[in-house]
Amino acid sequence: MAPEEHKVSDQNTGQHRQKFALWYHPIYTEGIHPDARFPRDRYELLLERLKESNTHALMNINTPKPIAKDRLLLAHAVDYVERFLSDGLTVKEQKRIGLTPWTPDMILRTLCLMGGALEATEHAVETGGFSGNMAGGTHHAHHDFGSGYCVFNDLAVSALHAVQNLGVKRVAILDLDVHQGDGTATILADEERVRTVSVHCSTNFPFRKSMSDHDFPLPAQSEDALYLETVNEALDRCMEFNPELLLYQAGVDALGADALGKMNVSRNGMRRRNQRVFEAVQRQGVPMVIFMGGGYAKPIESTLDAFHDLFADAAMWAQSKPTQTML
Repeated sequence: MAPEEHKVSDQNTGQHRQKFALWYHPIYTEGIHPDARFPRDRYELLLERLKESNTHALMNINTPKPIAKDRLLLAHAVDYVERFLSDGLTVKEQKRIGLTPWTPDMILRTLCLMGGALEATEHAVETGGFSGNMAGGTHHAHHDFGSGYCVFNDLAVSALHAVQNLGVKRVAILDLDVHQGDGTATILADEERVRTVSVHCSTNFPFRKSMSDHDFPLPAQSEDALYLETVNEALDRCMEFNPELLLYQAGVDALGADALGKMNVSRNGMRRRNQRVFEAVQRQGVPMVIFMGGGYAKPIESTLDAFHDLFADAAMWAQSKPTQTML
């Protein structure tokens, strides 16, 4: 059930309001083998929850088209891209990505996932509002290899597309997944128009960290107070950059219930985190794209609760400009 705070007032349901645009494709689930060590059902289960939510009327769910090859090349090596598209990655490369057993559908899944990220980015820039992709946040993909459930880096591709093709002068990437955005940091290390900011567990994957523009490592078992204080600092580093677009990697694997997180953030703490991000971007009038990120609770319900909160709250914030935080 959605928390009481997700109730939608009549004033937010008018047709003149801009709906929160989300991208989703069934292949987000179907493109991963059922035997893979990855909670592939979370995408379709989350969609079911959102459809049952009071906030569903505030959302516009779109189907992405596969991304074009030239867009992938904004952030990735030609050889790597071509070998992936021709199903030519080695077994070692596939295992490093981790979504094994590998299926031929992995190619179309990846292209649609990347397409959803790019379309959401274009929509946010065009409308000046919020948008999101119900997958992705693939921050462990590097220039010429994939890693940690990530084939291509949707954050890096979207950021480079924004500054090279959409007229955006500065992009901030706020990565609040429990795992550092190492691939994002390395791909964008020399890109002065993009600022990378990561809050993550210091003792979690990747065990050899990269260097973001601003890193905020937290000790294992950190709870709400320290986590939210650090998020505030990270937000400050983002907003002082005066971005014209914020890409928000909103992984929920810092939850205490997460099987891979090593942190102890509550569901309420996660919601308060999101609210602070939403408030900050609205205060400065910055368009934002939400990338789903990690979430691996066992059972999966705690992850679904947090992702539902993320997108339901985003849909409500997209309707108007609050004068204070909602929590």
